[in-house]
Amino acid sequence: MNDCCTIPGPDQNNFDLVVIGAGSAGFSAAITAAEAGKRVALIGHGLIGGTCVNVGCVPSKTMIRAAEAIHGAKAARRFPGLSGSAQVDDWAALMAAKEALVSGLRQKKYADLLPGYEEITYIDEGAATLVEGGVKVGARMIRAPKIIIATGGRPALPPIPGIQDVPTLNSTSLLALDSLPESLVFLGGGYIGVELAQMMARVGVNVTVVCRTRLLPQAEPEVSEVLAKVFRDEGIALHCGVTYDACRRDGEQATLCIEEGGKRLELHADHLVVTAGRSPNTEGLGLTEMGIETDKRGAIVVGDDMQTTRPGVFAAGDVTNRDQFVYMAAYGAKLAARNAVLGGTERYDNAAMPWVVFTDPQVAGVGLTEAQAVAAGHDVKTSVLGLENVPRALAARDTRGVIKLVAEAKTDRILGGVIAAPEGSDSVQTLALALKFGMTTKALGETIFPYLTTVEGLKLAAQTFDRDVAKLSCCAG
Repeated sequence: MNDCCTIPGPDQNNFDLVVIGAGSAGFSAAITAAEAGKRVALIGHGLIGGTCVNVGCVPSKTMIRAAEAIHGAKAARRFPGLSGSAQVDDWAALMAAKEALVSGLRQKKYADLLPGYEEITYIDEGAATLVEGGVKVGARMIRAPKIIIATGGRPALPPIPGIQDVPTLNSTSLLALDSLPESLVFLGGGYIGVELAQMMARVGVNVTVVCRTRLLPQAEPEVSEVLAKVFRDEGIALHCGVTYDACRRDGEQATLCIEEGGKRLELHADHLVVTAGRSPNTEGLGLTEMGIETDKRGAIVVGDDMQTTRPGVFAAGDVTNRDQFVYMAAYGAKLAARNAVLGGTERYDNAAMPWVVFTDPQVAGVGLTEAQAVAAGHDVKTSVLGLENVPRALAARDTRGVIKLVAEAKTDRILGGVIAAPEGSDSVQTLALALKFGMTTKALGETIFPYLTTVEGLKLAAQTFDRDVAKLSCCAG
């Protein structure tokens, strides 16, 4: 064909949208724009797939499930006539299975998706920096009128004197251990800390948890009490409501210095596992130069439309000051893409956002806690129901747990709730829907639920506002 008749292709450096970061948020934004016919440059930032599939949700949850199976033999003792023991026969085999799952999902759910979207150009040529008119990647200038930052976050190291010298692990390196340590001290009692602490204890490690206030301080105190009892029953040492101001290396071990009840204590372990927060990945992006505001944690500040303080630049996921859950990262990124290049005016709404902590019992909640509801000016009423009142828990010989509901006293409208139960994660969505559609406790209590299910506990908890459910016969509610 004569050159004069050749139809030129699209400029490989000009796009409708640049997305920085190829994790859950980045893929969500890129696919949303691409499906609407927009040309997208997806710039890699670290390993494709991001935190969740590589070092977060997927590897941790599969290892937690393995630990539950190992622990299950001990749990069988709750049933008359059964006995068992728990041990790890092959840690290396568990790690290999975990890695196979991670690599398989990374390939299937991320890398293999890209060829199916002609509108997406994947660029992995170095670090990205925001500049006037677009993004610079190495020596290459990528131009676009709109940008979405989705570079995620990483485990943070708290500024404790001596911490740089002691053997430490974080949520990433813990899940990559070649062999099991004998002992670990976990610093932090939040979502990540409690999940991984119980997991390691169940595979035979001597575990201690240290936290400034209580386990799961964001949740209701009744839940913290239940989980603390479970941990202690499983042999996990707890030091809650303490301060820590120093650590040091003693030979091959780590020593953490704490103050508890006016007494100075030293805790020793093979490693100090730091699970006391995460830092956003913003280094080198040129945020200050572009007038993009960050908060005291270094996270990008975004409005409800997911736009930063720089017009045309949006952000989503763990790099922002919004909720740090993978599904909320994907949700926020989808809103960002729609608002950035599709003319959308959508707003971020987390009022009915469910959350789950994969301990055993699982802890899941949605909406406001009692303290949050009071702080927001609501006249509240609450219902607290122990799992010994839930037939499913009695039949399973496992009554470890509690359900708490928070409602507006005058209108009876449900404001929030939390459930700690072995199958709590699969029950919370019912409560999320109740909040989303403005149900009252009376309506929830009159809803038909299947018998001998954990989710039936929500109905019983709703009825507990007005009656003693212990006086009801089975199925009589």
